[in-house]
Amino acid sequence: MRRTATDSIAPDEGDGLPGTSGRPPGAKATGPGDRSGPGRPAPGARSRILRRREALAGLAFVAPMLVLFVVFRFGPTLGAAFLSVTDYRLSGEWTFIGAGNYTRLLGDDLFWESLGVTAVYTVLYVPMTVALALGTAVLLHRTLWMRGFFRGLFFLPYVTSIVLAAVIWKWIYEVQDGLLNASLGVIGVGPVDFLGSESLVLPSIAAASAWKGFGYSMLILLAGLQSIPREVTEAATIDGASGWQRFRWVTLPLLRPVLFFVLVIEAILGFQVFDAMYVMTAGGPVRASYSLVYFLYDSGFKFFDFGYASAVGLVLFLVVLVFSLVQRRLIGRDAD
Repeated sequence: MRRTATDSIAPDEGDGLPGTSGRPPGAKATGPGDRSGPGRPAPGARSRILRRREALAGLAFVAPMLVLFVVFRFGPTLGAAFLSVTDYRLSGEWTFIGAGNYTRLLGDDLFWESLGVTAVYTVLYVPMTVALALGTAVLLHRTLWMRGFFRGLFFLPYVTSIVLAAVIWKWIYEVQDGLLNASLGVIGVGPVDFLGSESLVLPSIAAASAWKGFGYSMLILLAGLQSIPREVTEAATIDGASGWQRFRWVTLPLLRPVLFFVLVIEAILGFQVFDAMYVMTAGGPVRASYSLVYFLYDSGFKFFDFGYASAVGLVLFLVVLVFSLVQRRLIGRDAD
């Protein structure tokens, strides 16, 4: 018998009419791999839900520390901003004076003198610390024997108390019985009053602070050096580059993001110097080591002029911010 076209249609491929087992026109085919059935979200929706849950879980873990950071970091900053526009006294009484403290700062010669001392100290401290940290990091990167021991040894001054380190270096700089002057006396030089000379006091304190603080930057730079692919330096060696050429044209450009971070951190620490000057020289001689933070300390805790001291603190914040932006412009613009 001759079959017609309609006879070849299987019973389960109907047109979706009631009573047939076929699917309606336009309905998606379902198979064993299709799990988006009734009451179950689509795969894309499930991935979004999982990402949202992971984000909430991560936020729950960091929330306690985030709250502490906001309260104890931004809270004092906002409080200082409020105090800087008031005449706040130790008794708790305050009077709103607007920009009076800032106008007073502009005409205060002691403020400009302390700002100049801080700028000179920072210019001395930052290159010393970064050069010392970079040099030791390069040496540790190339040293295989007892690397962990030397890394801990160089990092040890960083975890030492700044007051203890300042006292030790004050003994080293002593005119009569100091270790440095005793060593200079062997070669017929000295004695030199390192902390009593207006021209030597800032370099001397900067050297002591660099010894104290280079360990942290050393570890950061060492991690940056270890992240540089070895294939790059090996290719430069094959091309005939010397050790200095490899360091200058290969290592330093690849280390620029880490170097920018270290420079910013050390610059901030330089502008915030206080402890070493307080212990070693008490701001002398003739205020040659009288930093901006020292000026802030005297204003707030010696003369109890808290509004004026808060204005000094905010000016210091702006100075550090501008300095960091300038560094970003000059050094870190290609770090990305």
